[in-house]
Amino acid sequence: MKTENIERYLESFGKQVVAQSKTTLNYKKGDKSKLEDSIKFKVVTTPDGFTVQFYMSSYGQFVDKGVSGTQTKRTFKDYKGKVIKTPYSYKNSKGHSQPPSRALDKWVVRKGIAPRDASGKFMSRKSITFLIARSIGRKGIQGISFFQKPLGLGLKQFGKDLLGSVKEDIINSITTIK
Repeated sequence: MKTENIERYLESFGKQVVAQSKTTLNYKKGDKSKLEDSIKFKVVTTPDGFTVQFYMSSYGQFVDKGVSGTQTKRTFKDYKGKVIKTPYSYKNSKGHSQPPSRALDKWVVRKGIAPRDASGKFMSRKSITFLIARSIGRKGIQGISFFQKPLGLGLKQFGKDLLGSVKEDIINSITTIK
């Protein structure tokens, strides 16, 4: 059986989920992030049929599902709309209880964060990044479900619309014998 319509539908499904995920990240125009650029999909033919595979940078799962801190537990909404505890967390152990300060250095510069201490002097960037990293380690990162929400919306429409594509492929495969 020819499956052109099914493949075309799965392509549009993947494009829709990727586009909505990028929109949900809510970056300003022209201010794309590496995460936004990394979100992609591919329709793969398997022995059992077709699979739509989604790809993104590895840290995308932490932004999507969040990370629990040592003092605050975080949740996210899955593609079904259920609130679930995040599977990721910072542990109360040496060296792993917060993100590395150097990972925040460029972010602090880009955001123009330059607070002053009690005496009015500017704090060193090293101190600022350490304090932010410690706060993230304690409070965690709230998941924003930027991928889960669009996936759920796409799956709600998926079954209804896919049947139309299957019907078209079946009709196109039937040959009339005279």
